[in-house]
Amino acid sequence: MLKVRIIPTLLWKKVGLVKGVAFDSWRRVGPVAPAVKVYNTRDVDELILVDITATQERTVPDYESVHDFADDCFVPFTVGGGISAVEHIQSLLRAGADKISINSAAYTTPGLIEEAAKRFGAQCVVASIDARRFADGSYRCFSHSGSVATDVEPVGWARELESRGAGEILVTSIDRDGTMLGYDLALIEAVAQSVNVPVIASGGAGNYEDMRRAVQEAGASAVAAASIFHFTQQTPAEAKRYLAAAGVATRTNFVAGAR
Repeated sequence: MLKVRIIPTLLWKKVGLVKGVAFDSWRRVGPVAPAVKVYNTRDVDELILVDITATQERTVPDYESVHDFADDCFVPFTVGGGISAVEHIQSLLRAGADKISINSAAYTTPGLIEEAAKRFGAQCVVASIDARRFADGSYRCFSHSGSVATDVEPVGWARELESRGAGEILVTSIDRDGTMLGYDLALIEAVAQSVNVPVIASGGAGNYEDMRRAVQEAGASAVAAASIFHFTQQTPAEAKRYLAAAGVATRTNFVAGAR
């Protein structure tokens, strides 16, 4: 059985980290480098860093900054934002990223997923899906940091991304993002049941029980979170302790139940 991963998400906007609600109302939470260093000491399994302005502003990834951040990161490091060509992926991997996350470019150039998987391996390719739920219960995918609607629904899109070679699917509920009201379990479950690759749940974690439900009830293989770690005293290590006590296999350095 694959062990469930705890993955803090760092949203990078120009000179520092931000966190908002429903992909809006961004609040600054500090510089990137110190956050990376802190998470290195907090028993996290991976880190995700997303430049939320690069695609909208049509800029290429900031390879120099990624190189600096990667130097301080001692866990697998996923980088997203501004990726629209294989050359961008190659440069990010050379800069120190272990994986890349592709969202907006996949809608216009779906062959990028295939080419990336073929050249660098599926394990390097995380396909990102940002979705909103509508009043009738249906979901639609959005690109460009949730600002551009598509006519694509997430389950079918997840299947296509998997068929094109994505090694993991990162699913974020735009509606739940930053609310700390819990993951959208219906969305996570629908995607997880439709693909055979790991699904990372994102958007809405407010406590450890939310993480447990995403894994045990919705079928997520990993849980990503930001606000819970930025704005509360809850920690990745305590999340693992809680999950282990609930019977979830995690990558831990402690014995479940021990103080």
